[in-house]
Amino acid sequence: MRCVICHCEPQRNHRGKPVGKVNCKNMKQDCPVPACPRATLLPGHCCHTCPKEKSPALRFDTLEYFQEKEDDLDKPYNDRSYLSSEGLARDDARTEFVALLTSGPEPWHPTSSAVAKARFTLLRSSLLFSISYERLGRPSRVRFSDPEGNVLFEHPVQRSAAPEDGMLCGMWRTVSKANVQLLRREQLRVSLITRAQPSGEVHGHILKHRALFAETFGAILTSSNPLHLGTGGMAMLTLSDTENNLHFILMARGLLEPGARESPWVPLRVRILHQGQTLREVHANITVEDPDFAEVLNDLSAQELQWLVQGQLRIVAETEGRHARQLAGTITTRRSCDTIQSVLCGADALLPTKTGAVGSAKLALHENGTLEYQVQVVGTASEVVGITLETKPRRKSKRNILFDMTPSYKDGLAWGAWQSPSARDAHMLLQNELFLNVATKDWAEGELRGQIISLPYSGLLARYTEMPVALAGQLVSPPVPSGAGGHAWLSLDEHCHLHYEISVAGLGRPSDGTVSAHIHGVAELGEMGTRPHQHKRLLKGFYSTEAQGVVKDLDADLLQHLAQGTAFLQVSTKAHPNGEMRGRVHIPNQCHAGGTRLAPGESLGQAELSESTKTRDLEQLKKDPNSCFFEGQHRAHGSRWAPDYDKKCSICSCQKRTVICDPILCQPLNCTHQVHPEELCCPICEEKKTEQEELKLERARDSSEGCYFDGDKTWRGSGTRWHPVVPPFGLIKCAICTCKGTTGEVHCEKVQCPRLTCANPVRASPSDCCKQCPAPERSVPELADSMQADAPRSCRFGRRWYLNNESWHPSVPPFGEMKCILCWCVSGETHCQRQECPPSACASPATRDNPCCAKCRALDAPSDAREKVQDAKVESRSH
Repeated sequence: MRCVICHCEPQRNHRGKPVGKVNCKNMKQDCPVPACPRATLLPGHCCHTCPKEKSPALRFDTLEYFQEKEDDLDKPYNDRSYLSSEGLARDDARTEFVALLTSGPEPWHPTSSAVAKARFTLLRSSLLFSISYERLGRPSRVRFSDPEGNVLFEHPVQRSAAPEDGMLCGMWRTVSKANVQLLRREQLRVSLITRAQPSGEVHGHILKHRALFAETFGAILTSSNPLHLGTGGMAMLTLSDTENNLHFILMARGLLEPGARESPWVPLRVRILHQGQTLREVHANITVEDPDFAEVLNDLSAQELQWLVQGQLRIVAETEGRHARQLAGTITTRRSCDTIQSVLCGADALLPTKTGAVGSAKLALHENGTLEYQVQVVGTASEVVGITLETKPRRKSKRNILFDMTPSYKDGLAWGAWQSPSARDAHMLLQNELFLNVATKDWAEGELRGQIISLPYSGLLARYTEMPVALAGQLVSPPVPSGAGGHAWLSLDEHCHLHYEISVAGLGRPSDGTVSAHIHGVAELGEMGTRPHQHKRLLKGFYSTEAQGVVKDLDADLLQHLAQGTAFLQVSTKAHPNGEMRGRVHIPNQCHAGGTRLAPGESLGQAELSESTKTRDLEQLKKDPNSCFFEGQHRAHGSRWAPDYDKKCSICSCQKRTVICDPILCQPLNCTHQVHPEELCCPICEEKKTEQEELKLERARDSSEGCYFDGDKTWRGSGTRWHPVVPPFGLIKCAICTCKGTTGEVHCEKVQCPRLTCANPVRASPSDCCKQCPAPERSVPELADSMQADAPRSCRFGRRWYLNNESWHPSVPPFGEMKCILCWCVSGETHCQRQECPPSACASPATRDNPCCAKCRALDAPSDAREKVQDAKVESRSH
């Protein structure tokens, strides 16, 4: 931060309110030319100076960091709807946070090279989060903890709750005031839980950062050397609003090795690469206490900006010297779980209209810079002649069109992709500075207009798979010539609970009237003038532009109307109490009143759409850009079915125009009697026991030589000890059961864990009952020779290192040391082999001399197997 100077200037925005504007300047460009031939760069300074000369005190001209919102322009057009990203960031009910997650540091020892970047939004009392990660398996939970390590909240990760791979989305609802205080004081920690690391594979502190609301590009930086565990970083980047300057802030962890502290300052080099070629390079000095770094890259060329938005640039940060480390990552557009959407209405048009029409749009900006769009238009007064993506106009006759979507418009829907937006276009899109405009024959400048805004994540998965329901005044009965409009996402979950989220625009200020939403079930064949059935349900009253919630007790008639597509969502206001906008809702379902299914659900082998649904939705399915066409049929995005070529043992799914078919994998069965029904692909366990089995169980119960345990339905011999299996909890390792043969009773008692002398005991496996002291790791000096470039490489197995040619029996929790398996290290690669035993019966009787081959004596083993084991033992002793 020492080479960039910033100051705050008082300004007024376009509404006349006082705001602050940050101006920054790169100091390096104004450094004077040193008079001496050998100038040096002192630690903590930005300019080269001569020996015994003080660093010059410079006066800097200001470099505008945020664009002034054109306060001096003539505005004869309607501008009341404009919302800037700065205004959203300053909203008292909305606060942004960020966290860099790596493996370690204390109290966790680094065990992974995984890195994650998490963005958080505190919206009223809910904490929303979008987390992207690399070098990490799919997390199972997101854990929040306090400074003492106490778990405050855990969010289970759903596989479908993310817009793309390598991301997860979630929400912590109703955060308590005490936890909000911890969050604001930057005392909350977040961890990602995986199967490999149930205590958390990556961790990080949640921090506030001023660069968050301006970030439009980002990168996750991973270590170039996978052996540097716990090392990672992230970069937040943004463009200047008026010039082609790229501002970035680099946050890193583990970049400076803890032992490398010959001096407090360490040289850092940051490069911007394209296909391995260095485009920009900057140098700085950082410290262990303050490893973050900020810089401004001036005057990016048009080609560099194009590579930036297409995700073709990489950022590399590396320290120099004996303990050099390197982090690298690809720069992409900002990744988020938010939904980029827009409600287009007449009240927000450049010249306001009141026709009762509405437009609804959903957009997605991909990592390669492609902008995918879907825009539906309902109820316009005349034919649509233009749908355009525009910036904010400087004056009425100076509309600035970036992209024309009109060629892709047909039958009320424009959908397609803009393949080549510029970095400036992507920056303005993510800063909420772009608009959609719909022009008609009667309104050449635009009948509808809407600002494109990112809608915060809400947990409603329908956002990713479906277009919202358009709400228009023209759909009310009778039609209402309103200037307002809206759209809504609705879905039914597996419990038949209705989830909804509504956004409206053009209703003016909250004081103009209370807004309420109702869902109506009307007669399927109802016409104008007929009285609809009074199946009416108030969803939620709201005074702002959004409302969301869940309804858990819909009546059977209303659920039937939802299934038939004869239900309507209606928004009413004080000015129009009988409805100002309405939209048709169709949600196929098999629900009835009380929130339960009519049927338990179709099996995977029969998960096909019903004939009535296919007939009713065929036309809409053809218009859906995400639908699939396979075996002569249209399939909806997200649907699953059995293909015609293999209805019993294959499953197909539609994922955004792509059909993926996989064979059904049969799971192994833990039963002696299996049956294979003709209608199923896989065999199943036979539930009914044979008469012989029932008789055997009865004899076992009456026997004085054993016990029958009802937990796992098994018979145990007298004196047997075992960990019980108790459905539905499974294996209980914290209990030991014993069979008392004389009485036939099963006696179970709690396992007594031994006292441990170590300070930080660990649980080797999540299912283990008792903790144990961790195995001592080899010290660094012991492996010093093997880490040299000219020496044979060592092997890491579990948490231990083994020298080249060293052999060992592996320890596998919870079973312990595997005596029958031998592992050895060969030039950095671990090889393991089970001791071979003869496949056929041998002449010698059974013996306990060799537990790995209990059925034969050791001398009966094949000679080559004996020699291999003997050689391995001799080789292990030599090390």
